[in-house]
Amino acid sequence: MTITVSEEINAPREHIWNIITDIDSWADTISGIVSIEVIDRPDTGLVGMKWREKRVLFGKEAVETMWISAAEPNSWYETTAENHGAVYSTRVSLDDSNHKVILTMSFSATPTTLISKIMSLMSFMFNGTLRKMLQNDLADIRKIAEIR
Repeated sequence: MTITVSEEINAPREHIWNIITDIDSWADTISGIVSIEVIDRPDTGLVGMKWREKRVLFGKEAVETMWISAAEPNSWYETTAENHGAVYSTRVSLDDSNHKVILTMSFSATPTTLISKIMSLMSFMFNGTLRKMLQNDLADIRKIAEIR
């Protein structure tokens, strides 16, 4: 399963990059995030940054431990999480278009156990919720980027 959403933002690329990589501030920037707890911070760069992210999903608090597994500064980064027998990956990227920046999030889930493979057959039921959550995250980032 892969879900991709994009948002056009009228702000400088570097400014948007600073917002999307300021993980410590995400709970203040992204309304869907309840809290962030940074677990590990690399000495330089983003790769290796690890945190716990708490959200409310389906009326319950959900906590995921995530880390940045790859990055190209001012261009893209990928996060990884492993939970419930699946590997979750999100690629966040910036592309220029007509004096604006397109911010894109692409989320994928890969089942790794038999039970998660069976459950993935029903993933279509959650695609709309996940798409809406990602789109709301991008809209929140756009609002902050265009205000500053």
